[in-house]
Amino acid sequence: MKNNWADALRERLHDCAESLGNLLVEGFHYLALFAIGGVTAWAAVIAFLQMLEKGAISVDDILLLFIYLELGAMVGIYFKTNHMPVRFLIYVAITALTRLLISDVSHHAPPDLGVVYLSGAILLLAFAILVVRYASSRFPSIKIEGPRRKRAGKVEVVELEKGET
Repeated sequence: MKNNWADALRERLHDCAESLGNLLVEGFHYLALFAIGGVTAWAAVIAFLQMLEKGAISVDDILLLFIYLELGAMVGIYFKTNHMPVRFLIYVAITALTRLLISDVSHHAPPDLGVVYLSGAILLLAFAILVVRYASSRFPSIKIEGPRRKRAGKVEVVELEKGET
C-alpha cells in the first residue's frame, strides 16, 4: 500500500509521455503528408505547363501525369487511413518502367535485350500485385487501437480494405 502513490504517479507519467509522443509523431506525419502532397501537385502542374509549352504531348508525358496521380492518391489514402497501400507503390513502379520502355523504344536505337529486361520487370511487378492482393484477402490486417479510440474506452477491431497493408 505504501508504493501505491508511486505506481499511480508512474502510470500518469507513462500516459503523459505516451500522449506527448503520439502528438509529436502524428504532427510529423501530417506535416510530411502536406509537404509530399504539395510537392507532388506542384511537380504535376509544372510538368503539365511544360507539355503545353512544348506544343505536343507524348505518351511519356501522359504516363508521367499518371505517376503524379498515383503519388497523390497514395498521399490521400495514407492521410485518411494511416496505412500505406503497397499496391500503389507497385503501380507507380509499373508505370515508371512502362514509361521508360516506351521512351527507349520510341526515342533510341532499335530494341535490344534491355526491352526484355524491362518487360520482365513489369511482369514481375504485376505478379507481386497478384501476391499482395491474394495475401491481403486471405490474411486481412486489423487496425491497431489508436489514441482516439483508446479514450472512448472500447477496443475496435476493423478489417482494412482488401489490398491494403
